[in-house]
Formats: sequence, C-alpha cells, structure tokens
Amino acid sequence: MLDKLSAIVGATNVMTGDARARWMTEWTGYFPSDPLAVVRPGSTEEVAQVIRLANETGTPVVPVSGNTGLAGGTQAVGAITLSLDRMNKIHEIRPDARIAIVDAGVILSDMHQAAEAESLIFPLTFGAKGSAMIGGVLSTNAGGSNVLRYGNTRDLVLGIEAVLPNGEVVNLMSELHKDNSGYNLRHLLVGAEGTLGVITRAVLKLMPKPRAYATAMVAVPTLEQALLLLNRLQEATGGAVEAFEYMPRNYIEAHKRLNPANRAPFDEMHDINLMVEVGATAPRDVTPGPDGVVPIAAHLEQTLADMFEQGLLLDAVVAQNDSQRQAMWERREAAAEIVMGSGRPVSNNDIAVPVDKVAEFFARMTPRLDALDPGAEPIVVAHLGDGNVHYAVWMSVEDARTKDAVTEAVEDEVLRLGGSFSAEHGIGQGKLSSMARRKDRVALAAMRAIKQALDPNGIMNPGKVLPPVND
Repeated sequence: MLDKLSAIVGATNVMTGDARARWMTEWTGYFPSDPLAVVRPGSTEEVAQVIRLANETGTPVVPVSGNTGLAGGTQAVGAITLSLDRMNKIHEIRPDARIAIVDAGVILSDMHQAAEAESLIFPLTFGAKGSAMIGGVLSTNAGGSNVLRYGNTRDLVLGIEAVLPNGEVVNLMSELHKDNSGYNLRHLLVGAEGTLGVITRAVLKLMPKPRAYATAMVAVPTLEQALLLLNRLQEATGGAVEAFEYMPRNYIEAHKRLNPANRAPFDEMHDINLMVEVGATAPRDVTPGPDGVVPIAAHLEQTLADMFEQGLLLDAVVAQNDSQRQAMWERREAAAEIVMGSGRPVSNNDIAVPVDKVAEFFARMTPRLDALDPGAEPIVVAHLGDGNVHYAVWMSVEDARTKDAVTEAVEDEVLRLGGSFSAEHGIGQGKLSSMARRKDRVALAAMRAIKQALDPNGIMNPGKVLPPVND
C-alpha cells in the first residue's frame, strides 16, 4: 500500500513514523491520531488516484486541512490522513466578477490578503484564520464573526470540485449565481465534513472591502437591550453591521488573566459587554465631513449617544484608530485560548437559538447547571447577532457522566427554544451522541442513505457525523 501511494504522490509526500507528528494531534488535543500514513497529493488527479486505491482496498481516508477543528473530525487511526496542504494555489482573482478560484489547501488568511490586494474581501473570519484552510472551512460550513452580514461559508461559495469516494471527480466549478439544474450537490458536499468526498477546488464569492470601519465596545444592562441596539444600528447604517459579539464579565476577566497586560474595555467591569463593528463602502458613508468625522462613525456614535441618554446603555468606547480596533478584535478572537487554556475540565457546546431567545436560554440553563455541578462556571462568548452561543462550561470535576448530563441539559433547553445543538463547529465525533439523541429520525435515515449511495464501502472519514445505526 505504501509503495503504491508513493508511486502516486512521490515517496517524499508519504509520511510515516515520526514524520507524521504534525498531523497526529488536532488543536484541542482530545482526539489523537495514529494514521497508517499521511499522504500529501499535489493535484486533483493525484487525490483521485489515492481515493481509488483506498476504495479498492477498503482503506479509510480522513481528509485534513489546518487541523484547527474542535469536534474531532480529523482523527485518523489506521487510516490514510489526506492532507491537501500542497494544493495551495490561488489560481485566479477576477475583480469585475468578484470571484476567486482557489485550491482547497489555501490558508484562509492568505485568501484574505489576496482579496485585499484587489480592494476586495473574502469575509469569512475567525480566530484560526492563520492556519485554517479553504477545504476545511468548506467541509465544516464554518461560520465566524461576520455571518450577520455575509452569511456562513455555504453563502460564500459558488462552485466546487470534489473527488467522490469511488475516485471520480465531480466538476461543480460553477461561477453562476443562479443555476436551477437539479439537486444542489455543492451544498451537499459543503458541510459534509469529508464523509462524502474530498473538496479540491472552489469558486469563492468576494465582496467590496469596506472603506471605513466603526468599531466599539458597549456595555448594556440586558441582552434584550443589546438586540434593541443591534436593530437601531442596522436601521441607521442600512444593514452595515458586520459583527455583534457578546462577552460577559467573567470572559473579560479571563482575558485579562491570559495576559495581564491586556486592558479591560471599560474603567469599571460590566456584566454584558458587546463588540460592535460597522463597515461602509459607499463614498457618502466614508468621506469625512468638514469636521473630519467619517459619517459611518458618526452614525455609530450618535446611535450610542441616543441610547445612553435613554438609559439603555451603561458605557461605550469607540475605537479611534486601527490599533484600538485590533485590540477589540484580539479580545474576542482569544476565545479558544481562554476556554481551553484554563486547565479545568471543559464541556464545550456550540449551539444556536433564535436571536431573541438567547437571554431565555441563559436563564433556563443557570438552575440546571447549578443542580448538575454547583461548582461549574459557564465561560460564554456569542455571535449575538445570529444567535450562535459558544456555551462552554468549566466543570468543577473531571467526570464523564456529569459532563454528559450538562450536554444533555444544554440540548434540552436549545431544542425547547427551537434551536440547534450544532451551530458552526460541525459534528465530527464530539457530537455523535447528540446526533443520536436529538436529530430527527427521518433526517438521519436520509443522511445514511446518501452516505451509502455515495460511499458504499464506507471509506470516507468513517465514524464522523453519522452515529452508528444501533444508537
């Protein structure tokens, strides 16, 4: 098998023994791997040959990108770990059409830089952008901090190329915004976490780069008033709110502990802290007036001032320069390090509820968590504008039963409010039990039928997304 893989991709691109080290532990450290080999193809044809060989021999294949996932979707034991990191070319950026044609191994931050050079943006962003790759964000339908304005990854891709489990290449590299010719296979493969094939290329949507940003930290008395602020800002700016992020008091305190040099957002601590960012492209919104004030910043400051006078805000600080803006973003994007770096056992829940039900979710979870683990502490951060809550819990003890009970309590309250137990991190292995307990039976049966039809030998990322039938 190793000789045949070497013949396809070259011996130097089949990693065994200690050479596999960088692929053997994903970011959280919870799901260690021990692959048969790490194979690094350099083209779609090489990917197809590897998959054909694996299918003929019944060898499992686990695609991996930047390995920054949080759900165990890339764990490989006795399987081929398929890394597309060599396939990292940005083939074309077409500013007039506002599209980019890229390989799956392109790092997200490199995509950002290439788009910015054309005064455009690829708006998907999150803390791991410096190592996450396009193939990975497509495979997990990643979300991030700008979903409020631009949507999830599915909303940012026009076409893909993928290798199916039998080794055939399906060319869905459409550049069209409208194509009603049958089932949307692109949407099926995006978000499938490598269980239905390997995405090798993509046509991405690009957006105009905002010519000006207005960014602020805001403290409000209640989450209901936070939504009032969001709606007023959307009305004042014509829907230009890009980020609306919630950080409670203990998150701010934990951020300061992470690095004592970090400054708190306000002179005094508040329970509900928001990071708000508005972006503008129209000249009327970005051209400074006679007083030197940029109109989009004036919209933000006036809205904040009006709500402060009405007693709806407690405090606000508007970034006066890019370094202050970046400091606000750093505070928000430190979430993974804050949650996972405490040294305490963690129950990590990535959920979504309707935007006007977030406060109710917290109110319901408080007594349930106290009853299950009185010493537990929620450590929360949320994309408040789209209802995505990262409800992590620092447990007082490392106890699997208690952690499972907390997860089930979260599921109870989320589903009672019409939400989802998985918002943007994917299922991987970490949420298989949730899928077994909570996913609609008919929907699960349909998913299994699709998997069986496309991958009858079960080679593609086995043990991920779909729980065993007996569950």
